[in-house]
Amino acid sequence: MPVTVGTFNLNNLFSRFNFQAEIEELPAVESGGLTITVSDGDSRARMFMGRLVKEKDPADTAKIAERIRRIDIDVLAVQEVEHIDILKTFNRDNLGGLYPHVALIEGNDPRFIDVGVMSKLPIGPITSFQTAVHPNEPGRRVFGRDLMRVEILADDGSKLFSLYNVHLKSHYVPFDQDQEEGARLANAKRQREAETVARLISATERSDAAFVLCGDMNDPPDSEFLGPMLTIDGRSMFNGLAGAEETRPAKPETAGQGPGPQSKVWTHRYNPPGPAFPEYELYDQVWLSDRLSGRLEGACIDRRTLHGGDGSDHDPAWVSLAL
Repeated sequence: MPVTVGTFNLNNLFSRFNFQAEIEELPAVESGGLTITVSDGDSRARMFMGRLVKEKDPADTAKIAERIRRIDIDVLAVQEVEHIDILKTFNRDNLGGLYPHVALIEGNDPRFIDVGVMSKLPIGPITSFQTAVHPNEPGRRVFGRDLMRVEILADDGSKLFSLYNVHLKSHYVPFDQDQEEGARLANAKRQREAETVARLISATERSDAAFVLCGDMNDPPDSEFLGPMLTIDGRSMFNGLAGAEETRPAKPETAGQGPGPQSKVWTHRYNPPGPAFPEYELYDQVWLSDRLSGRLEGACIDRRTLHGGDGSDHDPAWVSLAL
């Protein structure tokens, strides 16, 4: 049976039910915490790093929904979702119930952006590895969000494969911090997360197991910081998107903004400040175990129509497997 498996960062799919109110003054900018500010006995405003947390713009929500309906993937790993209720609401109201099976477990992120899975195929056991630690920091959870594992089943209940969904540390450094040192710390954290992913999958899966590792890695596949994650139990993972096609050509860069992408295989565009040209990278990835690499029939990336993205600054990517 052909099965499509993909990943899509939904870019802050927050709930419409957040409290919003006028507040007397903005709280001090904090480099990681979520702040609840009370201006009187009845009104509350949810803040993160000094900014009001709002629901995702309905027009952008409609855009990501349209993309998901159009690509019609069987199993979709998603990132940056506030909680299970908004994912279920999004599936019901915006996707027309496209996915009968939806899973999400609250993770570690102070901004409440979690990883989840939507599937047309039945979902078996669901595991969160959010409490995992790294040997270098045994007293602190290593994942800023989570590593989530679900078993994807056939209609008769038999297991097809395990799906791992992860959202690794971003490159963002708060403006009030030293940018060079902040980048070094972010890279080091991403590497610790990658090392922990490899250790946990090695301890969970047999050497001949069928599993997929996907998500927003926040680094290209050849990054030295992701390297430890791409060898599981002594076996190299297979990059399912290495030969991916795109649903449409990339939007050309405007004059003076550089040549544009040098490859079809990218999902994230970053336009740095200053004279530097925009950077195109494959941040959203799908890696296959040995057992599944020979089942790969094709791969695709749904290309955005706007430089900033269509409802998300990431493009969805997926593989087709013959199972």
